Amino acid sequence: MGKRFYRLAGGLIRLLSPRMRVEWEEPFEDGPCVFVVNHAGAIGPVDMMVKFPLRDKCNPWINNGMLEAKEVPAYVRQDYWWKPGSFFEPVLTATVPYLAAAVIPPILRSVKRVPVYHDQRIMLTLRESIRVLRRDEYLVIFPEQPSGWLSHHGWINTGWLRLGELWYKASGRALKLYPVHVDYKNRVFKIAAPVWYDPARRFRDQENELAEKLAKGLRGE
Repeated sequence: MGKRFYRLAGGLIRLLSPRMRVEWEEPFEDGPCVFVVNHAGAIGPVDMMVKFPLRDKCNPWINNGMLEAKEVPAYVRQDYWWKPGSFFEPVLTATVPYLAAAVIPPILRSVKRVPVYHDQRIMLTLRESIRVLRRDEYLVIFPEQPSGWLSHHGWINTGWLRLGELWYKASGRALKLYPVHVDYKNRVFKIAAPVWYDPARRFRDQENELAEKLAKGLRGE
């Protein structure tokens, strides 16, 4: 049921909403890679999974809290789904989390995905990510940290960058990271030149450099 609904909803979104074009700073070379994407509210994740031309090979990182119905209400309440202090906040707090718990998990579980855990199970996330890359498919990661309603910090989370280290150990290849700026106002996926994880350098020696380059690409600079 979730899979059919997802396909129907995706088709309707593509049919009824404006098309998105793609701007590549460099020609895309197929192969295992990570698309590192800005959130743009909920627009970034939706557009990447519904309108992005390479979506059939994309496997987004999705917080496990959105895959388990019992965890969804708490996740929704702390994730700035509505403006704090708004007139309708009491009604939204009492209704939206439970509607989301009924609708969202079946849909998300029907698509390609990598569940993201924030405890000792994080190794499951990393192992599944390596399996995705071994299939020559793509990971989609949204590393921005919310700072309030419809806003994010200028810096990005970086713990996931250790994938570069793990991927090199598993494959002997460097990991390619594409910064993606979803510009929903101008209807374009702006994809910067790939940033490469350098297996010859220690993670801590390149962590800040990688984060700065990716953050710049996410902002569309």
